[in-house]
Amino acid sequence: MTEARIRTAVIVGSTREGRFGETVARWFVARAALHGTLDIDLIDLAEAQLPSVMTATPSAEVTAVTARFSKADAFVIVTPEYNHGYPASLKTALDAAREEWRAKPVSFVSYGGVSGGLRSVEQLRQVCAELHMVSLRDCVSLHNCRELFDETGELKQPEGPNVAARVMLDQLSWWAEVLRDARAKRPYAA
Repeated sequence: MTEARIRTAVIVGSTREGRFGETVARWFVARAALHGTLDIDLIDLAEAQLPSVMTATPSAEVTAVTARFSKADAFVIVTPEYNHGYPASLKTALDAAREEWRAKPVSFVSYGGVSGGLRSVEQLRQVCAELHMVSLRDCVSLHNCRELFDETGELKQPEGPNVAARVMLDQLSWWAEVLRDARAKRPYAA
């Protein structure tokens, strides 16, 4: 096993105006920074400007974001739940890459109303399996999320979400290190 830090791409999936994803992502990135083993690359799909039509020759925006995916050892997807599913912007990002995802762990920070975004996570697990990603069992789910944060973006009662984030990050680090070492020993063939 190596002692190198885990390059972790945190992907903010929502691109909607007025989205709550930025607040959730800021909280999660602050928790991840405290973990001590991760180098975080925050990839906000609202800034990535991925095209709605994918051409045979990738656009500069697609090339830029897939290069960042390629460098990652692990992924955390921050996703809302829209109409019992995840946002189209996230599907576009997932479909823009192939090898960049393979044999790498992924976990989720979901948010929403009463379901806390868990229906979107269940759908994402199916897509991630098809992309040869290793989906972690434990995730962070923020139910009725707008009520959980104060006006400054801080959790009103951080204990539960902070514990969930720590458990998930511990597992993500373990899987990322194991899979990174395995890919170095023997390239993954899909």
